[in-house]
Order: sequence, then C-alpha cells, then structure tokens
Amino acid sequence: MLHWFKSSYSGSDGGDCVEVATGLDVVYVRDSKAVGNGPVLQVSRDEWGAFLALAAE
Repeated sequence: MLHWFKSSYSGSDGGDCVEVATGLDVVYVRDSKAVGNGPVLQVSRDEWGAFLALAAE
C-alpha cells in the first residue's frame, strides 16, 4: 500500500493539489481531487529528481 502525501506548500483549504507517493524505483503522482478514480502518473526517481530541480529554478 502506498503512503500518499501533499506538499507542505498546500494549504488546508483544499484547492489544486497533487499528492505524491514513493515506491522502490518509482514515484507516483495524482490529483488530490480525484483520489480513487483518477489517473496516477508513474515516473522514475531520476525523472522526479530532474523535475524537482527544474521546478526549483
């Protein structure tokens, strides 16, 4: 079972948030408003790291 979490930047009032869970070799990303019935994006840890590095620029 995956443990999903939201960014510390997400407010407590809901809104537009993504949730992330980590597996052994993969990171899962989903829309917090579509839990259970929405798509889940799977990316490698290296791809996730590259995304975070670009987002931080």
